[in-house]
Amino acid sequence: MSIEVISAFVGLILTLMVFSYLIGDNPLFRIAVYLFIGVASGYAATVVWHYVLVPKLFQPLTSSNTDQLLLSIVPLVLSISLLTKLSPRISWIGNFAMAVLVGVGAAAAVGGALIGTLMPQFQASIDAFDVRSAGSGLQVASKLLEGVVMLGGTVFTLASFHFSAGRSADGAPKRNPIIEGVAWIGRLFISITFGVLFAGVYMAALTAMIERLSFGINFIRQLIGV
Repeated sequence: MSIEVISAFVGLILTLMVFSYLIGDNPLFRIAVYLFIGVASGYAATVVWHYVLVPKLFQPLTSSNTDQLLLSIVPLVLSISLLTKLSPRISWIGNFAMAVLVGVGAAAAVGGALIGTLMPQFQASIDAFDVRSAGSGLQVASKLLEGVVMLGGTVFTLASFHFSAGRSADGAPKRNPIIEGVAWIGRLFISITFGVLFAGVYMAALTAMIERLSFGINFIRQLIGV
């Protein structure tokens, strides 16, 4: 029996184990999940070792360049201090490294959101009103309508996250009616976006399921010689 046949048979068994969740949570499904998590964790650890720790940490430590050696000692010390989080008594030693990790991660997330999301969205809203590439009057109107919808969707969506409110006569919080109306339209855009995203996820999952079913049927046909 070749390696390809064994791999296909294992894939079929794991697929059936995952599909067994259709009849409820059971040990077969949990075994498949544990295998998936274990393999994914092992793969992630291997990638981190070969592409992060070895080239970025251990190889510079063996370098004859003094500057590079000193720079590599800093992440080594911070990494070792993070291991102290395993013990509650000395976990305070890793607070500085944890603060650096969280701070850099937050800065990268904010910078990525600003450069990768907000600025491109802002630029796309501006470019949507560029009618120089449009030809006839109908195309110009269509381009302007598209720009108005995109700009309005962006503004209304951002306005829906405006949570400040005043006080009514009885002391209850009350938002400005105009802001409330704009926020309602923004929530409508958000709902449409979530609906499209859910449909995309559902279609991706459905495609994966069809591929797995097709794989199982074709493999069984090959085994029985049909």
